[in-house]
Amino acid sequence: MFGPITIPFGVKMLFNTVKLKPGVTFDDVELAVGELCSVVKETYGSGKGGFIAGQVFKFSGFLSAEGSLNASKTTDDHYVIVTYWRSFEDHEKSHADEVFNSKFAALAAMCSETKELGYDLLWQGAAKA
Repeated sequence: MFGPITIPFGVKMLFNTVKLKPGVTFDDVELAVGELCSVVKETYGSGKGGFIAGQVFKFSGFLSAEGSLNASKTTDDHYVIVTYWRSFEDHEKSHADEVFNSKFAALAAMCSETKELGYDLLWQGAAKA
């Protein structure tokens, strides 16, 4: 569950930003996120539905002065769910499934906004050891 992942070239990456409702903390949603991730991994992974791997991140508050071009120096607190799929079609099929929707609804009830954008992998590389 918490091991390293390998991302094959050519995958589709879905980047889902999740903003929680006022007064809701990650402790409040941790179980819902864990159940959602488990359902995706077990139901749609291992060649059963196109899911390859995923990650969950919490915004740390860090904003790079060197890598940011916009004038705004503030951002809202949020979480990111990053998933990797064989295709956008596989992703959409999984998210239309009742198994997924029942778990996502529990998380969505505690969110003020979610937005999921899809990306094509164009380059990847690792530092030399």
